Amino acid sequence: MAEKIISPNVFVTETDKSLVSRGPVVTGAAIVGPTVKGQPLVPTVVTSYSEFQSKFGETFKSGSQYYEYLTSLTAKEYFSGGGKSLLVTRIVSGSVYNTYAQAYVNKSGSAASFAASASFTLESLAFGTQANNTSSISSAQALASGSADNVRWEVSDVNYTKGTFTLLIRRGNDTQAVKPALETFSNLSLDPQQPNFISRVIGDQKFNYTSTDGGYLQVSGNYPVASEYVRVASVSTLHVDSIDNEGVFKAAAFSGSLPAIGSGSFGGSFAGGVADTNREGLYFENITSNNSQGFSPVDDYAAAFSLLANKEEFDFNLLLAPGTFMNTSLISTCENRGDAFAIVDPVAYGSTKTAAISAAAGSTSNYAATYWPWVQTRSATLGKSVWVPPSVVMAGVYAFSDSTGQEWFAPAGLNRGGIGSVIRAERKLSATDRDDLYSANVNPLATFPGENVVAFGQKTLQKRATSLDRVNVRRLLINLKRFVSQQSLQLVFEQNTTVTRNRFLSAVNPYMELVVSQQGLFAYKVVMDDSNNTADVIDRNQLIGQIFVQPTKTAEFIILDFTLQPTGATFPG
Repeated sequence: MAEKIISPNVFVTETDKSLVSRGPVVTGAAIVGPTVKGQPLVPTVVTSYSEFQSKFGETFKSGSQYYEYLTSLTAKEYFSGGGKSLLVTRIVSGSVYNTYAQAYVNKSGSAASFAASASFTLESLAFGTQANNTSSISSAQALASGSADNVRWEVSDVNYTKGTFTLLIRRGNDTQAVKPALETFSNLSLDPQQPNFISRVIGDQKFNYTSTDGGYLQVSGNYPVASEYVRVASVSTLHVDSIDNEGVFKAAAFSGSLPAIGSGSFGGSFAGGVADTNREGLYFENITSNNSQGFSPVDDYAAAFSLLANKEEFDFNLLLAPGTFMNTSLISTCENRGDAFAIVDPVAYGSTKTAAISAAAGSTSNYAATYWPWVQTRSATLGKSVWVPPSVVMAGVYAFSDSTGQEWFAPAGLNRGGIGSVIRAERKLSATDRDDLYSANVNPLATFPGENVVAFGQKTLQKRATSLDRVNVRRLLINLKRFVSQQSLQLVFEQNTTVTRNRFLSAVNPYMELVVSQQGLFAYKVVMDDSNNTADVIDRNQLIGQIFVQPTKTAEFIILDFTLQPTGATFPG
């Protein structure tokens, strides 16, 4: 508040410019690929590997063997490296990704599990046949096809006086004797006017992918889903005005449509999940350019990339699609967004160095980097060693580099590029091999005596020799552009005056100073004044800012000269 200056005096004011601007807010990495369960084409944030495991599963059976998708192995590496959050987009084959398994929860006294006899209908959040249970049960009352990746329901404690009941969500592989509840929803009601209405408590919203207008998620339902496993698909008989003026449940009118107690007689089953015929695919070292874990690396990934192209809705700075080779959609998604970087696998297992170099030659993007060769790592859940493409383990390298340094530090070398989870590389590269690969913008995964396999390069796929042919510089620019964009968004529709420009400068300059202090920049200059905001510019409703930066460079070539001198010689000063 301005002071009134009337009579002579000394007036002291304060201006606090000590605020240090926060860095850009970002989700972290994003991964596209198949998973055992989970909602398809609904990008979902997980903040730990255990949460990933709970929502997307880990191992599955195909034929006579168990497998693990590269998606889960990559997520494990990312979180092991110190990653904070991961945006996971599950792909599916074909166009049936909006079909989920459902279960009819019977009315009191009903003996059949059909829609006509249902009190309400639940729908699994997991997609595919792994969500299906069977109505047939064993003598121990276990689901014949139950597994850790599907669920069953049970209704208990139905109160016909109050019109309430309890719903348990149980694991598909439990029994009636041992049935720990995954989730318990107590005191539920079928009255939409009550705070304990089942749809309000559990949730009924559903995200459906639609391919029109480039692809987007369409939301149906009224209540956000609170359950980790199910949503309410429908309530057959709504108990509207089920409580009279004295707060008593109108049992005579409504008790018959309350759910029946128990699930054992019907298995608590879900059915209708679409068959995962693609499970009979090629895995690990057998992956080809046409068959990646049972999916088409082009057709089955396209919808996910079209969704992630929307940077207004999905926020991340790193994008991976392990098991696809020189994926042009992966690269173009990052280029078009301008705020994310892609780790791309060049070739299949068993390919030659020449093939890896040839594959990389087809791209000139500074929004992507590629690594070679494949590496062998341990799948703890399968209990064996498996061969994986470089992007799987590089997710952990980037996460570790960012957590111990900054995005503008090179994710390479013995300090930040070591890959402790790797048993061995597909082949040990000689110095000549590394020279050939690096000259062709393929970053080598090198093996040194006494060291783990190490990412020993940080070139982007850009062929032209500029600062942006290095990963650390491109990711520095992504970081700066993200921060400046977030600050600028707050100025849209503000007055184009000195006050607004100074507001921008007071936010951007402190962050640029912070980047300088953290070895990201040598120098910078931010200009937003009358020199670039002339009357002409203002009349066009534009506000122009110019940011000049001098990025720091990494020491990739260390040259040490040893000079032998005779006894008694003086060393140069």
